[in-house]
Amino acid sequence: MAWGKKKGGGRKEPLFGLPAALADLRLTVADRIPNAEDKPKKSAKSSTKRKSENSGDEPPRERKAQASRSGAKRRSKSRGSFSLGRLVYWGAVLGLWGAIAVVGIVVWVGAHLPPIQSLEIPKRPPTIQIVGIDGSMLAQRGEMAGANVSLKDLPPYLPKAFIAIEDRRFYSHFGIDPVGILRALVTNVLHRGVSQGGSTLTQQLAKNLFLTQERTMARKLQEAELAIWLERKHSKNEILELYLNRVYFGSGAYGVEAAAQRYFGKSAKNVTVAEAAMLAGLVKSPSRLAPNRNPEGAEARAQIVLTAMADAKFITDAQAKASIGHPSYNVKPVGAGTVNYVADWIGEVLDDLVGQIDQSITVETTIDPKLQSVAEAAIIDELAAKSVKFNVSQGALVAMTPDGGVRAMVGGRNYAESQYNRAVTARRQPGSSFKPFVYLTALEAGLTPDTIRQDAPIEVKGWRPENYTHEYFGAVTLTQALAMSLNTVAIRLGLEVGPKNVVRTAHRLGISSKLEPNASIALGTSEVSVVELVGAYAPFANGGFAVAPHVVRRIKTLDGKLLYMRQADEHNQVIDPRYVGMMNTMMRETLISGTAKKAEIPGWPAAGKTGTSQDYRDAWFIGYTANLVTGVWLGNDDNSPTKKATGGGLPVEVWSRFMRTAHEGVPVANLPSSPGGWGLSNLAQAASQVSPPTPSASAPATTSGYRPPPTRTNVRPEPAAGLDGWLMDRLFGGNR
Repeated sequence: MAWGKKKGGGRKEPLFGLPAALADLRLTVADRIPNAEDKPKKSAKSSTKRKSENSGDEPPRERKAQASRSGAKRRSKSRGSFSLGRLVYWGAVLGLWGAIAVVGIVVWVGAHLPPIQSLEIPKRPPTIQIVGIDGSMLAQRGEMAGANVSLKDLPPYLPKAFIAIEDRRFYSHFGIDPVGILRALVTNVLHRGVSQGGSTLTQQLAKNLFLTQERTMARKLQEAELAIWLERKHSKNEILELYLNRVYFGSGAYGVEAAAQRYFGKSAKNVTVAEAAMLAGLVKSPSRLAPNRNPEGAEARAQIVLTAMADAKFITDAQAKASIGHPSYNVKPVGAGTVNYVADWIGEVLDDLVGQIDQSITVETTIDPKLQSVAEAAIIDELAAKSVKFNVSQGALVAMTPDGGVRAMVGGRNYAESQYNRAVTARRQPGSSFKPFVYLTALEAGLTPDTIRQDAPIEVKGWRPENYTHEYFGAVTLTQALAMSLNTVAIRLGLEVGPKNVVRTAHRLGISSKLEPNASIALGTSEVSVVELVGAYAPFANGGFAVAPHVVRRIKTLDGKLLYMRQADEHNQVIDPRYVGMMNTMMRETLISGTAKKAEIPGWPAAGKTGTSQDYRDAWFIGYTANLVTGVWLGNDDNSPTKKATGGGLPVEVWSRFMRTAHEGVPVANLPSSPGGWGLSNLAQAASQVSPPTPSASAPATTSGYRPPPTRTNVRPEPAAGLDGWLMDRLFGGNR
C-alpha cells in the first residue's frame, strides 16, 4: 500500500483497500458521542474575553460571591415553596386525623352514657326527718336536703354569689366555657399545679346529677357532653335553680336551704350578703371549709367571694366591706348528741312500719326534747364525776310513759365515740331488779305482802347463795324481803312457785329475751335489755296492762301524706288489779326504807327496785310514778367489775336527778292500788311492819323440807350441769 498526499497539501487518510465509493462513510468528529475526554478546548476568543474581564475594575471574588448569592436565592425560593406546600399538606392530614379522633372520642364517651333520650333529672335521695313530740327537729338520716327553693324566692345576691366565684360567664357559654378552660390552663401552668378549675356551673350540675366524683379524663368528657345536653334541654335559670338545690355544702347538707338551716338556723330566703358569700365559698371544698369544722377557713373564703361579687358589679364595694367578718353561723349541728341513739333505733324499725323508703319522710316521735336533754346530762355528768372512782365507763337510760311511749333514751355517754346502743341492743344481767317478777308470781300463787318467809342460809344441790350483806334476819314479811333485797327469800319463793312460772310471768309482762328457768333466775341471772325491762315494769304503773315500748307515732311524706299511724294498744290485762296494788305497796317501800332510800321525788308517790349483778358488774334501778317509768343501767362494755357500784348508788342518783326535773309542774297522781285492799292506804301499816329486823343466827335451812302452797305446781330446777356449789355461789351468790 502506498501512502500519498491529498491535493492541496492536506493529509489523505488511508483507505485500507476500501472502494472509493465507501470512503465517505467513515465517522467524522461531529458524528461521535462526546465524553469527558472529548470536551472542546477553550477557544482563543473565550480566553481572550476572560482575560479582558479579569483586566476590568470589579474584583474576581466579589463577582463570585454575587453569583453564589444569586444561586442561593434561587435555591432558597425553591425550597421555601416546597416546605410551605409540605406544611399545608401535613397540616391538613393531621387536622383530618384529629377530627376523626375527636369524633371517635365523642362517640366512645356517648356510648358509655345512658341514652340521652332516657336521661331525667334524678329525684333527691330520700331523707328521714325525725321530730320530737313538740314538732322540733331531733335528728336527720340520709342526705340532709332541704325543701326545693325557687330562684325567684331567693335574695338576688345569693345566686349571684355562686356565679361570681364559680362561673362568671354562666349566661354567655353553651355549657362548656372555652375561655374559662384556657384561663384555668394558663393559671395552672403559671402556678405549676391545679390552682383553678375550668368547670362551669352546668358541668358541676351534670357531675352531681349523673356522675361519680372520680377524677378521670373519661368522667370529664362525660361531664362535658352532659353539660351540653342540659343546656339544650333547660334554660339558664332552670339550670341555676337545679344547681342551687342540689350542690353539696358539707356536713351532710345538700342544697342551699339545707345548708342555710344547718349553718345559720334560718331559711335560704333570709340569708344576708355575708352568709350568701359563705355558702358560695363552701362549694370549692365543702368538707374542709364547713364553718362548723373550720370557721376561720370558711370566713376567709367568704371574703374572697365578696371581693369577686364586687368585681363583677353584683354588689358595691361598700356592701362588700360592710359584709366582711359578719356571718352569724351556728356551729352546733342539729340532732347532735345521744338523741342519735333514738334515730338509729327508729331506722331499725322503719322497714317493718312502712317498707322500703323511696321518698323523703317525716317521723313524728314520742320523744320529749327537754326530757332527752335532761336524761343526757344526768348520765354524762354522773359518769364525768364518778366514773373513775367506781370504774364505770358507760350508762344507759330509758324513760317511758305508762302506756309505753318512750320520752327519752340514752344509749351511751358519747354517741360520737360509740354508736352501740346500750339501751336497746345490749343485754345484761338485771340482778335483783328482776325480783318483782318472782314476788308477783308468789302473790298470784296466794301469798300476800304480809306473808312470812325465813331469811336464812339455803343450799340447792351444793349451791349456797348468800345475801349481799352476808347477814340473815330470820322470819320476815315479803314486803321486808323485797325492800331489803334478801336473796335467800327470793330463792325460796322462786323454788316455791317454780322457775318456769317466774319466766312465764316475766314474758307475760313484756320481757322478750330468753330466760333460763333455773334456781338462779330469782336473782336475775338471765340477760335482758334496758328498754324491755322498763317496759315490763310499766304494768305496775298503769294498773296491770301490757305495753309495747314504742317511739314512732306517725310517719308522713314531706307533702303531708300519712304513711303510718300507731294504733292504741289493746287493753290486755296482764296483772290483776289486786296484785298491782300489792306490788306497788311492796316496791314503794324500797324507796322508803329499802335499798333505794336515796330515790326521791318530792310530793310524788314512787316505787321501784334496785339491782346489782355478781361482782358489781351491773348496777340498775327501775323506778316509776303514775307519770313515768324510768330505768337506769351503769357498767362497762367489756363486762368487767366496777368498784362496788350498786343499784342503790349511782343509778338511783341519775334516776332522781332526771325524775325530779321531769315531774316539775306536772299534777301529782297516785300509783294504782288494789280495789278496796292493798294500796297507798296501807302504806302506814306496811311501814310499821317492815322496820329492819334484827339479824338472826338461825341454823341453815335446806330445800328438802320446803313445800309450796298446794294451789301451785312446784318445779324444782337442777343447777346448771357441770357447775358445783362453789361455782354457783361465785356466779349467783352476791346479787342484790
